[in-house]
Amino acid sequence: MTELLAPDPAGIARAAALLRAGELVAFGTETVYGLGARAADGEAVARIYEAKERPQFNPLICHYSSTEAAFRDVVANDAARTLAARFWPGPLTLVLPRREDCPVSLLAGAGLPTLAVRVPSATAAHALLQSVGEAVAAPSANRSGKISPTRAEHVMAELGGRIAAILDSGPCLVGVESTVLDLAGPPTLLRHGGVTREAIEATIGPVAEATTPAAAPRSPGQLASHYAPRLPVRLDATSVRADEALLAFGKPLAGAGAVFQLSLRRDLLEAASRLFEGLRALDAEGAVRGLCGIAAMPIPATGLGAAINDRLARAAAPR
Repeated sequence: MTELLAPDPAGIARAAALLRAGELVAFGTETVYGLGARAADGEAVARIYEAKERPQFNPLICHYSSTEAAFRDVVANDAARTLAARFWPGPLTLVLPRREDCPVSLLAGAGLPTLAVRVPSATAAHALLQSVGEAVAAPSANRSGKISPTRAEHVMAELGGRIAAILDSGPCLVGVESTVLDLAGPPTLLRHGGVTREAIEATIGPVAEATTPAAAPRSPGQLASHYAPRLPVRLDATSVRADEALLAFGKPLAGAGAVFQLSLRRDLLEAASRLFEGLRALDAEGAVRGLCGIAAMPIPATGLGAAINDRLARAAAPR
C-alpha cells in the first residue's frame, strides 16, 4: 500500500523517515515528480530500477538541499560554481567528477567516475532534502519509457503499490525535466530542459551539444555503453581459470584467481546494488595479481536480472 502524504511538516517528516530507512518515496520538484531513494544505499537505489522496470542501469540524478551539500560529493570547477550561483536552486543538472570520498552508491552513477547533481527549487522537495540530510537519487517517478509525471495522481497510477509513499507536492511548475550539462570536460549540453541553452551560454559562454550518445553516458536519456573494466569480461561462466577473476552469484566456482560475491543467497536486489563495486574491485585485483579477465557467473534474466545482464553485456562488448 502506497501512502499519500501531505506536504506539511508531518508528511515531510514521514517521507524523510521512509527514505532514511531505505524505502522509495516519490516527491514533486519544479520539473517533474522524482522517485527518490537514499543515494548512499545501494539496495535502495536498486529498488528504483526494480520499481520502474528499467532495463538498463543508466546514471541517476542526485538531489541535494544546497549547493554546498552537492559540491561535497563532486569536484566543482569555476563554471559549475558560476552556474550554481545563477541557477540553483532550479532545473539545472550538472555532471561533475565524483570526489574520492563520495558516499553515493556507484549504482546511482552507473559505475561512472562522474555524478549528476542538482538542487531543486520546489518548496516541499527542498524541505524533504533538508530533513533527509543527504543526497537523494531520483529519476522520474514513472515506469520506464512512460510519460513523466507532473502530479501525484500520475505517480499513483504508474507506481501505486510498488513504492512506500508519494509526497503530494501539487502540480509541477516547469513540467519538463531538468537541463543536463556535462562539465567534466568541455561544457556539453546532454539534455535540453528547464534552463535554456541561451541562458547557460549567457552565463559561462559557448557550450557544445551532444549529437550522438556518449561512449559512457553522463546522464539519463543516453543509450550508449557504460563504464567498462580494463579486463575483458566473459559472460555466463560455468567454470573459471586460475588466471581469471570471478564475479560470483551464488556458490562460487572453484579455482578463480580472485572472487567478488554479488549475492551468495542469489538475491537480485543485492546483486544489482553490488554490481559496479564488484567490477571495479575485480579490475583492481586483476591488475595486482596479473589476471587476464573476469568470468561472470550466469544471472537469471527475470526482474532486475535483465538490467544486470544488460550491463554485463555492455561491459563484455568488444572495445
